[in-house]
Amino acid sequence: MIATPAWPPQSTPRLFVEQPLGPGQIRIEGAQAHYLVSVMRTKIGDPVKLFDGVSGEWLGVASMVGKRDLLLDVGEQLREREHVPDLWLCAAPLKKGRIDWLVEKACELGVARLVPTLTRRTVVDRLNLERLRAHMIEAAEQCGRTAVPDLAEPVKLTALLREWPADRTLFFADEAGGVPALAAMRDGGAAAAILIGPEGGFDDAERAAIRALPQAIGISLGPRILRADTAAAAAASLWMAARGDW
Repeated sequence: MIATPAWPPQSTPRLFVEQPLGPGQIRIEGAQAHYLVSVMRTKIGDPVKLFDGVSGEWLGVASMVGKRDLLLDVGEQLREREHVPDLWLCAAPLKKGRIDWLVEKACELGVARLVPTLTRRTVVDRLNLERLRAHMIEAAEQCGRTAVPDLAEPVKLTALLREWPADRTLFFADEAGGVPALAAMRDGGAAAAILIGPEGGFDDAERAAIRALPQAIGISLGPRILRADTAAAAAASLWMAARGDW
């Protein structure tokens, strides 16, 4: 007996769209249309997986394919929106390339919100948020997420601490030492955040201000010195292992 091929196939292209999804028809234009038509060679009748960050994942089928746009008939909901663990990543901006890698991995690891945090030793004070969000969307498309992390406006560390929510634990990677990260995160609350400093680390005044916050817990990420982007990925991975969806 011949097995029935999986539908849609695993190779089906997957796109994030801004418009709300549901049964009906949507038009795909611009760079996304170029990707489907010119790169993926989408033809009438071919499937496309779609998600909008809100309503889960849907199946679209191409009903019209032009040179610069195409129409997709949306019908079947393939998946509900994922459960997103309530983890923020508050990280000092890094140089281009490293910050791109950081936001990509934050999305892949399941972070709910990324907060660029400006410290005294931060070497980058201007961020192209549109470009960073594009990296997040691409990561979500590739790793199967149905939710794209929220990307906040950059905020100074002093303001971040001043307005910190009373019910959210703040784990900060302290190069001066702290509680082993995994042990601390196992005991933390369901709403949490990880604070990662710049390449030069926090200065003494910043470290004192962070530790003065009642919700803050200094953590250690081991005996080796980690780059800031590595520390962010390591800490997020540990939290997901202890409290998240791993």
